Amino acid sequence: MAVFPSKKFRGTGPAASSSLASRYRAMMAKRPFLLFGLPFMAVVVAGSFVLTPATAIRYEKHDRKVRQMTRDEELGVGKAGRRVDMKEEYYRLSAKDLDNWEQKRVKRLAGENDGIL
Repeated sequence: MAVFPSKKFRGTGPAASSSLASRYRAMMAKRPFLLFGLPFMAVVVAGSFVLTPATAIRYEKHDRKVRQMTRDEELGVGKAGRRVDMKEEYYRLSAKDLDNWEQKRVKRLAGENDGIL
């Protein structure tokens, strides 16, 4: 059975010491924030600026589907009848004879309290 050497293999010759990976590892040991932390934070901040318009588009699309109804649309929903005008309804109701009216009690069901003391 072969015994593994205790030293790590770093390559041989001038090509191994001048490679990009070996230079990056050496600089990373000296300045970890500059070579790892700063690029990471830059990606997070840049992602925030990129995703903000995408989120705005999402909410604008939702707002186009769900919008507030106007008063006229509310009155017309579910009715196939005539259009309602508030002034016309006021004059139509005030034209009735409001002085001659009679109060009538609603017939109660059997066993129901009629409210008379």
